Amino acid sequence: MSDQMQKIVLASRPDGAPTAENFRLESSALPIPGAGEVLVKVHYMSLDPYMRGRMDDAKSYAAPVPIGGCMEAGGVGEVVASNSPHFQVGDFAFGMFGWASHGCLPAKELRKLDPKQGPITAALGVLGMPGFTGWHGLSAYGRPQAGETLVVAAATGPVGSMVGQLAKQAGLRVVGIAGGAEKCKLAVDTFGFDACLDHRAYVDAKSLRKDLKEACPKGIDIYFENVAGKVLEAVLPLMNPHGRIPICGMISWYNAGGLGEGASDTALTGPNIWRNILVKFLSVNGFIISNHFDRYPEFLKEVAPLVAKGEIRFLEDTAEGLENAPAAFMAMLTGGNTGKQIVKLV
Repeated sequence: MSDQMQKIVLASRPDGAPTAENFRLESSALPIPGAGEVLVKVHYMSLDPYMRGRMDDAKSYAAPVPIGGCMEAGGVGEVVASNSPHFQVGDFAFGMFGWASHGCLPAKELRKLDPKQGPITAALGVLGMPGFTGWHGLSAYGRPQAGETLVVAAATGPVGSMVGQLAKQAGLRVVGIAGGAEKCKLAVDTFGFDACLDHRAYVDAKSLRKDLKEACPKGIDIYFENVAGKVLEAVLPLMNPHGRIPICGMISWYNAGGLGEGASDTALTGPNIWRNILVKFLSVNGFIISNHFDRYPEFLKEVAPLVAKGEIRFLEDTAEGLENAPAAFMAMLTGGNTGKQIVKLV
């Protein structure tokens, strides 16, 4: 085993959309596990939209990545050295190893994986943080009831596809919004959505709203918010009284800091948003999934058997090589991925 590891660090903070210059590939000495620690060779790492927020030096629910610090990420890999009785060499584990070829963490911060139960990459997506996010947000804040209508954007991503499939199983009409005709076809044919609209086919929120209204003839009871911007502007006037909006993400605003491409300058001003919430008695809940991991065992108990039986389907988009992680990440932020974006290191 080499005594060196590779990692990608934050070279500079982005101004708007990240560029290749914001990242730097470095080599460093392989860490030596201390008491109770485990060294893991990472096979796959996750790329997720929340990482964009970590690149900014702004007050948020988590500290930013420092300049020169390793980019944050969850990963899965093989134990190559262990000072813990809970992990043996050859075991597989999930942990927050970062954008790196290896990670060394206390055993208590790792989760053991069984490759015989399915692909270890599932721990990064459908049975990991994204799938759990969709399950928790829908069950805790969406409160779905049979016969209702749910709309979710980023419909073929790991969060949106989980939300849509669970809602269909609960007896709801499910309408997705995705970027491109191919993704819309996947939402319907692979994930079982009733309909899916291509947001790229609409010049503005007004035109999107017109077709969305036709796809949701009874209005919208639940809008699972992943993107904001033009989609939120189209959805909000169509919400039914006592509708629910779990706020999971706002990817269209992450780079530009504005309303998102195609949105107007006025429809999402504070007074209009608050008026819709008031007169329609809407429940709007923001949540950060790291605050709710006490429910993770409940999620696994309910959803893992559905995944094993093929009743919950998932897609993965795999980039090859740690050095290609920045390009895959930047593409993901503009919808360039299909399914859960991961990076294969081994």
